Amino acid sequence: MANADKETFSIPLIVLEWSEWRAWNDLKVGAKYEGGVTIPQVAGVYEVKYADDDRQLTIGKTFSLRRRIKRQLVRGKSHSSGKKIRANEDVSRIVVRWATTDRRAAAEEELHKKHKAKFGDLPKYTEHT
Repeated sequence: MANADKETFSIPLIVLEWSEWRAWNDLKVGAKYEGGVTIPQVAGVYEVKYADDDRQLTIGKTFSLRRRIKRQLVRGKSHSSGKKIRANEDVSRIVVRWATTDRRAAAEEELHKKHKAKFGDLPKYTEHT
């Protein structure tokens, strides 16, 4: 291909400022109630794991962290990984954290690569990157 076009991208650094790890069951409680957790309603990435294990159960991206984590993942509205986690894992021992970013797809891809490099595969309930 002598006349092939070339493009070069200079991708800016992505810095994720993670929330604290929060208990799965605490995320069921509305933020307006005592013990409830406030999650921002912005784009970002999230990780789910057992509190005593470094291996993530799932890593995902979303345009709304609050909707994806509270409503879909934890409470059971249309999240395939959340459905599998609720059916097969002890959610009382699971924790979740999140970070905001407008480059959620790139951040998720890098988190998947990092997990695969460390553990040899994607998180248990992550089917693809």
